[in-house]
Formats: sequence, structure tokens, C-alpha cells
Amino acid sequence: MGSTVDDLHTVARVVHARRSVRHYRPDPVPEALLHELTGLALQAPSSFNLQARSVVTVTSEAGRRALTEATGGQPHPQEAPVMLVFVAESAADQEDRGDIWETARANGAWSGAFAAASPEDARRFNEDLRTRGLAREYAVKDAMIAASFLMIAAEAAGLATSPMNGWDEDAVKKAIGIDGREDLHIALLMPLGHPAETRTHPGRRERADLLQRDVRAPLAPVRTPTARTRTGCSRASRTHLGSPVQEADSPRTARPDTPRSPP
Repeated sequence: MGSTVDDLHTVARVVHARRSVRHYRPDPVPEALLHELTGLALQAPSSFNLQARSVVTVTSEAGRRALTEATGGQPHPQEAPVMLVFVAESAADQEDRGDIWETARANGAWSGAFAAASPEDARRFNEDLRTRGLAREYAVKDAMIAASFLMIAAEAAGLATSPMNGWDEDAVKKAIGIDGREDLHIALLMPLGHPAETRTHPGRRERADLLQRDVRAPLAPVRTPTARTRTGCSRASRTHLGSPVQEADSPRTARPDTPRSPP
């Protein structure tokens, strides 16, 4: 595959340096660089190589204003010169994507038999997902992988990003012209631009808490909140064995003062 130890060190440095940035300078992102970064995002893998995700680049003032409204007035769309909307496509298997199969066969990546069988295999797999109510979830997974690729590539290019929560999906879909499309879903919003702030790494939990082998160790039991402490927190909600129990706000009902960008 051509990768070297130096490549790994470079990627590691970029991954450790990346932070979620909320404030941006107005300097534009060069069009050629934007083209390259979005192209790298689209190199991300996807189920059956259906590439059932797309990236909508929003740079106009009107478009960013609409996204600002859709996110409850968060600063990212107001300040960043580029907003990226990652769209998941849950019905891609029902479209004609013959170019995908033919390209894979022509490149020697797939045999003729494998390429010929792929459309029906993909259809059956995705039909089962629809039956179980999982089509949206699986499409969003593919879009999120592409978003992760772009975040790392942007950091390597000296630009900042932030994976955004706290937006109204219907309003976002209307802002990018896909309102009414039940087969299209908003996976993520991401500002892109030159940072106007320096964010300090907040730290991560110990590997032993998060990295396990073969099986996932059972979680500590969550106790039902009972008595209140003087600080207003129930005793049962305090950190238990180093594992704080938290409850996230729904993206559509997140409080305006809730930080919505993970660091």
C-alpha cells in the first residue's frame, strides 16, 4: 500500500493537533483547496461502494444565513467562509449506479462476476435494512466516515473544522434545497475556514477505560437519582467509578447555551 512509518507519524501529528473550532476569520478558502479537500472526503469507503453520501458546499451569504437560523444562531455558520453539509442517501441502491460497478471492474478491483452480482446484492441488503428501519442509520454511517476524512485533511492543510450538533434537520434540508426528500438525511454540518481562536486539548480518558479486547466489559450500574446534594446534583448522578453518567440533548431541542461542538 506504500505507507511508511513517516506517513504514520504525520497522520498521528495531524490527528492529535485537530481541535473543534467555533470562531473563524473571514478569509476565504481557496477554491482549489476546497476542491481538493472535498475530493479527499469522497475517497472514504462506503457500503457496497455505493457512495451513498454527498457533500453540499455552502459559501453564499444567504446560504450561510439560512444555516445559522437552522442551527439556532450558533456562531460557526455566521463566521466560517464555508459550511459543509454531509447528506446521507438511504435509497441509493434503488438508483442506477452502473458507473460504480463498471469502474470497479475496469480498474481490476472487482471481477466481472462480482461486479455483475453487486447491484442485486446491494438491493437485497438495503431492502433488509429498510424492513428493520435501519436504512437511515446505515447511510448516515457512510456520510460520517467521509466527514471524518475531511476533518483530518483540513487540519493537515492548516484549516479548522468543527463537527456540529444542534440543528433542525428540516430547516437544513430547506436551506440546501432538498426539503421534502424523505430519502435524503442530514448527517452532519461542518464549518471550514481559518481559525480565529486557539483551542486547548481538553484531554481524553485513559485507554484502559475505552480500549478493550475481545469483549466489552460490563458498564457500572446506573443508580436511580434519589436525594439531592447541596450543589443541586443527585448523588446517583455523580461520577461513579470514574464514569460520569450524562444525558445528551436532542439535536432539535438542544438548549441555546449548550456547547454543541465536541472538542
